[in-house]
Amino acid sequence: MRLEQCLPLLGLLLCAVGTTAQQGKWEFLVEISGTTVTITCPLEDEDIQWELSGKTQDTRERKFIIKDHDSTPANLSCSWGSEKRQLYLNAKVCATCEELDALTVAGIITADLLITLGVLILVYYFSKGRKGRASSAGDSRPRGQKMQRPPPVPNPDYEPIRKGQREVYAGLAPRAI
Repeated sequence: MRLEQCLPLLGLLLCAVGTTAQQGKWEFLVEISGTTVTITCPLEDEDIQWELSGKTQDTRERKFIIKDHDSTPANLSCSWGSEKRQLYLNAKVCATCEELDALTVAGIITADLLITLGVLILVYYFSKGRKGRASSAGDSRPRGQKMQRPPPVPNPDYEPIRKGQREVYAGLAPRAI
């Protein structure tokens, strides 16, 4: 393989490895279900101390659960010893929302596309049969080549000059100075 062909592949590989190495080590995991928000601390140790908006919480696990969250922004931190990670939580929650997984969304989109395709095919086949039929709406005008054009409407402003009417236009001749 030539060098020009390998460089894009190498760049893509470096990007994938770089994002995989960074992901998960320093990031919080936030899960939202209804009005419950679950946050997982990126620190791997147990006996973690949580602070929510400056108040120390009594839980010591890696996962911190906020029940009946009211969608107000909050500063959250988890710490173990001298290590401390902070998170600004601005999670929008609602009690009456329904959760949809990816398979349901894909099914809805596929069904919509199939229904649209079906309607398109029906319109095509029903309009295809009407090409050769005459109109049944009582239209008695002939169509196509049999139709004759009416004579043009005479316009008195552009009538041709007749022999006996030259004096009307005689005043338009150029005058000698």
